[in-house]
Amino acid sequence: MKHKRNYPEIAAAGGLATKNTGSAEQKMEAVTDILWEGLKDQGLAWVGFYKITDDQEGMLLVCRQPKPACSPIGLHGVCGKAWKEKKAQVVPDVHVLGGDHIVCDPNNLSEVVVPVLEKDGRCLYVLDLDSRELDSFSEEDVKGLEMVLKSADL
Repeated sequence: MKHKRNYPEIAAAGGLATKNTGSAEQKMEAVTDILWEGLKDQGLAWVGFYKITDDQEGMLLVCRQPKPACSPIGLHGVCGKAWKEKKAQVVPDVHVLGGDHIVCDPNNLSEVVVPVLEKDGRCLYVLDLDSRELDSFSEEDVKGLEMVLKSADL
């Protein structure tokens, strides 16, 4: 089921919420809350940010809504692929991934992960969204989420 998500409105709220925020992780927390509030009734089951570990062997959960998730996670999953390739990943059906899917909630059926790139091109964080609906995310969501990240100066 495709949802018409209002990313310009969410981006504006994200920009306001992070305007006087210090660290990247504080900004991520604010963006996570805003995305959850803006999308929880539009097919979103979970949203959060992961960061790469210092040894670059896995990822740790930075913040999330509405419930805990797996942490640490390996780099074999969708978040790891987005980090390695520095490219957003849209997964219409997580079950087709087999062992390349890290199952934190067996009820989630689709996923989108957007890397957060530093000005020098490094990727230290990824934004991860899950849905309990098949094919819930598209390239339109990637563009909208990138707009939200940019508005929050992430």
